[in-house]
Amino acid sequence: MKRLQRLSSAIALSAMMATTVVPAFAGPVQAATLSGGFDVGPGGFQGNFNPLAATGGFTWLSVYFEPLLTYDEKLEKVVGQLASSYQVSSDQLAYTFTLADAKWHDGKPFTAKDAKFTIELAKNAKTGSVLAARLNAVSSVEAKDDKTLVIKLSAPSASLMDTLTKVMMLPEHALSQIPADQLAKNTWWSTAPIGTGPFKFSKYVTDQYVELVANTDYRGGKPALEKIINRYFANPAAAIAALRAGEIQFTYVDSNDLKALNDNKDFRVIEGNSFVVNYLGFNHDSPIWKDVRVRQAVMYAINRDAIIQSLYGGAAKPANCAYVADQVVPKDIEAYAYDPEKAKQLLKEAGWDQINGNKPITLLTYYTTPLAANVMAAVQAMLAQVGINVTPRAVDTPTYNSIVLNPTPDVAQFQMVYAGLQNGPDPGSINVGLNEKQIPPAGPNVARVRMPMLTAALDAALGETDAAKRDDRYQEVCKVMNKELPWGPLWVAKRYGVASAKLKDFIWTPAPGGGPYQAHPEKWAIAE
Repeated sequence: MKRLQRLSSAIALSAMMATTVVPAFAGPVQAATLSGGFDVGPGGFQGNFNPLAATGGFTWLSVYFEPLLTYDEKLEKVVGQLASSYQVSSDQLAYTFTLADAKWHDGKPFTAKDAKFTIELAKNAKTGSVLAARLNAVSSVEAKDDKTLVIKLSAPSASLMDTLTKVMMLPEHALSQIPADQLAKNTWWSTAPIGTGPFKFSKYVTDQYVELVANTDYRGGKPALEKIINRYFANPAAAIAALRAGEIQFTYVDSNDLKALNDNKDFRVIEGNSFVVNYLGFNHDSPIWKDVRVRQAVMYAINRDAIIQSLYGGAAKPANCAYVADQVVPKDIEAYAYDPEKAKQLLKEAGWDQINGNKPITLLTYYTTPLAANVMAAVQAMLAQVGINVTPRAVDTPTYNSIVLNPTPDVAQFQMVYAGLQNGPDPGSINVGLNEKQIPPAGPNVARVRMPMLTAALDAALGETDAAKRDDRYQEVCKVMNKELPWGPLWVAKRYGVASAKLKDFIWTPAPGGGPYQAHPEKWAIAE
């Protein structure tokens, strides 16, 4: 624990709403430019312009692209975006959408043919779509007329609506001539993308910033701002420095960076639940994790409460499966309270000295913030105390994805990962990271979890047509995870953004992957 005590302590945080709308600043509102670090932090995906490939970055992407459906700003329910209304059949096998009157940024009308084209692209793994596995249940997509789209399923899918919030609509007339296997790396995304949102693409200065300009013909009204700029930063500290200097008006911040901002009247701190469970993923292709007693030992070896208090300032909740929400967590599951002696005993019983002993184990992560580095250092020190030697390695998101999503990976590069997976608002979101049918290249089950009981529990939950029974189904998922430990769940933390007090009607929610949600960028403004 001496190592942990040397790590910088996080501050106590004031209670705030889960979603904050920054109130008006006194003074006249003028059309202006808003600059921000919209891709800073774990919800961002700096340098990615392709929503089909997006595992994050939706806070920014949804300023110029739009989905059929999105979440409301509190992440409580799914609402229409480019769909003005929708109906679900009684057997939950057919979804009929009536589309809004919208235009692409080049003036052409958005139609059901575009929606059909987009969903078929998203279903096609050859396009590089990270959504393909989530859309497996979609059997057909039909454009009945220009304003009516029908999606039919081969089996009920409780997570379809959530998945559709991530499917940003794309223009058929601009992309249909590009072969599917050439789409992912096509320069169109970063040079001439066309969306339907309140702002449209202007330019990208490589590795520096992206500029959008107001879409004056937006169906929701002419935007209050003239431009929005997404600045790129090497780390949150650089973004905070730019914020304090007045160069930008918004950025994500880690909890341990809030001390100097919390009491500053020039800024508004935005706090909310992340809906992301952080975990240590055991690569099941590595034989060292085969014995469940070894996986249990990892859990008992880590003092999660101490890390949460010391590094997160108490702004996180321990997780003993993929969930922390009361309605999907059974009361009788194992809490894995810190017990290093029990961890040592379990390792001895499993024969750890013969399995691996003191050989180094690569602990790979895409989290590159100082907070994440401190967490990794604490985990490394605690595991070392019981005889597990891990070597942390932090890389950027594209590098991480290239390693863990490789169909024929080098297991030695990621025997263990420190990662996060969306666990809400829809609890079915975790399926892609745990179902054995989602092992790459089929999906993002990066830990290569192969547990028939877990897959069966997930399938049953996703296929449950009775909403009243879904929580019970997910409790079964939680029980299996807690007992078998496909990976070591750690915590669900709160996340933070900081906005200039001059921003008016600015909405930001720390949503998993950055959203999307109803942020209404067309209403954002700066008061002088």
